[in-house]
Amino acid sequence: MKARSLLERIAKSISTATGNPFTASSSAPVTGGCIHEAWKVEGKTRDAAQAYFAKVGDVGNLPMFVAESEGLEAIDAAAAVRTPAVVVHGDDGERAWLVLEWLELHPLDGPAAARLGASLAAQHRVAQARFGWANDNFIGASPQSNGWSDDWLAFWRERRLMAQLRMAARKRLPSKMIDRGERLAADCGEFFRGYQPARSLLHGDLWAGNAASLEDGSALVFDPAVYVGDREADIAMTELFGGFPPDFLAAYRAAWAPHDDYRVRRDLYNLYHVLNHSNLFAGTYVRQAEVAIERLLSEVG
Repeated sequence: MKARSLLERIAKSISTATGNPFTASSSAPVTGGCIHEAWKVEGKTRDAAQAYFAKVGDVGNLPMFVAESEGLEAIDAAAAVRTPAVVVHGDDGERAWLVLEWLELHPLDGPAAARLGASLAAQHRVAQARFGWANDNFIGASPQSNGWSDDWLAFWRERRLMAQLRMAARKRLPSKMIDRGERLAADCGEFFRGYQPARSLLHGDLWAGNAASLEDGSALVFDPAVYVGDREADIAMTELFGGFPPDFLAAYRAAWAPHDDYRVRRDLYNLYHVLNHSNLFAGTYVRQAEVAIERLLSEVG
């Protein structure tokens, strides 16, 4: 009965947001809920069957849902890469939800990956005024600190690398790793000699699990952690955690080739995500972070 009343409240919020009365008849768990519950909500409007995708969690998760909806809407506004349309987010004081359009997703195959590569290059070319983002958001389940900056290196050093190292210290991860990471943060300007990144709208969490294709062969992305930064940070993550089909990077390169020394910075940018996984899950990610830090330090001498 309690679940049913929650479903009715979600349906009411959908009706209010769309201006089209929606009556929910059922909800079923679906994939996509590694942090939150994920539901397919089915029902009908005045004259048609309708389905939605809903993320549901405790009310404390509402800031995550608000940040995700802002990120999806920012990517949509750039009009280059497709995202699921945001319907509504809300809460009832105990539970919170984010409702998106329902889409049948398929693994990202080669042709769809190529379309995504070209589209992402177009998104990255959309002019932005400053680095950073107006609001803090989340990278997975971790807070992601933002704010605006005219200095990319200072933003990256403080709001990304040092933020994760401070979190690692609070979680009592190996002190040597943290000390060496702080040394890297102090010296990482070496990776940017002769390189001035453009200000690009980033997805921010662009691993293979956050992209898919649709029946018509088009590609889309979801679960963003958006901010304005160096486009190489997005490209780098597509090569982490399994990576994208090679067609993706080939199409991106054809549309807007990365800087000649992109690979020098790739591992630095991906260290942010490896450290985040170390903070969230510990285990083998800690060793992966330690190895990455030492390798990067060896490159700056």
